[in-house]
Amino acid sequence: MVGELEKAGYEAWIVGGAVRDLLLGLPSSDWDVTTNATPEVIVPLFSESFYDNEYGTVKVAGKHIREQYKLGEGKINDDSLYDITTYRSESGYGDKRRPDKVEWGKTIEEDLKRRDFTINAIAINLRSEIVDPYNGQEDIKLKLIKAVGEPKERFEEDALRIMRAIRIGAQLGFAIEEKTLSALKDKVVNLKEISLERIGAEVMKLLATVHAADGIQLMTNTGIMEIVIPELLGAKAIKQGGHHIYDVYTHLVEALRACPSSDPVVRLATLLHDIDKPVVAKQGGERGVTFYNHEVSGARTAKRIAERLKLSKRDQDRVFTLVRWHMFVYESKMTDASIRRFIRRVGKENIHDMMALRIGDRVGGGSKATSWRLTELQKRIGEQFYEPLSLKDMNLNGADVMRILGLNPCRKIGEILNTLFEEIIEDSAKNTKEYLEGRVKELG
Repeated sequence: MVGELEKAGYEAWIVGGAVRDLLLGLPSSDWDVTTNATPEVIVPLFSESFYDNEYGTVKVAGKHIREQYKLGEGKINDDSLYDITTYRSESGYGDKRRPDKVEWGKTIEEDLKRRDFTINAIAINLRSEIVDPYNGQEDIKLKLIKAVGEPKERFEEDALRIMRAIRIGAQLGFAIEEKTLSALKDKVVNLKEISLERIGAEVMKLLATVHAADGIQLMTNTGIMEIVIPELLGAKAIKQGGHHIYDVYTHLVEALRACPSSDPVVRLATLLHDIDKPVVAKQGGERGVTFYNHEVSGARTAKRIAERLKLSKRDQDRVFTLVRWHMFVYESKMTDASIRRFIRRVGKENIHDMMALRIGDRVGGGSKATSWRLTELQKRIGEQFYEPLSLKDMNLNGADVMRILGLNPCRKIGEILNTLFEEIIEDSAKNTKEYLEGRVKELG
C-alpha cells in the first residue's frame, strides 16, 4: 500500500501499533498507513476499497490487497481491514471520544501530534526512515506508556485512551509514566461518557494479555474499577478461612494471574468466580466465616457484569456456567454416572475451561496447581467424554417414539425421551435400539 502511494507521487508512512511492534520485534496485524493523499485520490488506487467516514480513512480488505498484488497465501490476513488515512489535525471532542472538527494536514509531524502515546506516534516508510518527534523509541527502551504532549489534554480528547493505556501496558509489560498516570487518575470520570460496548471491548482485550492481573490491579488503583466493575471492590478486605491465604479480592486477582487459559471469557469468569462472597458472607462456624451458595448468587452477578460489558449472549452464558458450577467436589467413590452428570451439567464444550478456572482458583488460594483428586477427575472425565451425554446421543429420537406409539407431536414424547435418557446416564450399556424401543412400548 505504501509503495503504491509513493509510486503515485505521494508521501506514505506506516504508523501506530504496527511500528511499535516492529521495533519491539513482535508480530502485528494492526497495519495502518497515513499519507498526504486525500481519500478521493486513494480510493482509485486500490481495488474494492471504500470510504464512508468523515475522518479521512479509506479501508481495504486484506483479501483484495492480496488479489491486487498477487500475494501468496499467508502473506496477508484476508479477513483484516487495513486503514489508509490522510494526514489530519483534530479539534473539539464534545463526546469525549471523537473530534468535532477534522482538517487535512500537510506533514507527517502534524499527523503524529494527534496520536495518543509516544510509542504509537512513530512513523516508518519503506526506506526504513523513521519520524519520531516525541521520542517514542526511547520510551520503548524504557518500557513506558507516555502521553503525547500534555497528558490531561489527551485524556480529555478521548477518554477511551484511559483504558488503552492500561491495556497496552498490560499487553507489553510497560509501566505508565508518572505524569501520564496522574492525568489518567484525574480524568477517570470521563470514562462515564464512553459507551459500555467500547469499554467492554478494552476490558476483554486487557484480559487476553500476559499481564492481565496487573492491569486489573491498576484499574482498581486508578479508580477505573469503580466505574467498570464496582462489584469487585466489595471483595476487598473480606477475609476467608480454610486454605485461603488472601482476602477475596486478592484471591480473585491471583486466580486470574494463575489461570492457564488464554481465552478472555474464561479469564473473566475466573476473576468473577467468587464475586458474591461478600454478599452471602456470614460470621460463625469453624472457619469463622462462611459463604454458602456464593456460586449460585455469584453466577447471576457475573452474568450481569458480562451483559454490562456487552459480551455476546453465548459468552454471557459461558461466564454464568463457569461461575455457577465452579464449586464441584470429587471423590474416588463417585460412579461413572455421576461423572457423566457432571459433564452434562457443565457442558462438554466447557469442561476444559472449568478445569482452567479450578487451577486458577487453587493457585489463587495458596494451593498447588493440581491435586490427585483433580488429576483423577480429569482422567475419569476423559473416559466418559464420549459416552451418551445428551438426548441427541441416544440411539432413538422423538420420531422413533411417535412411530412406535402411533402418536402425533405431544408433551408425552419429551417425557419418555427424558426418562430413557436418565436410564442411559446411569448405565450407558442400555443405549441400544433394541432396549430403547422396548422401553418405549413399556412407557407408552
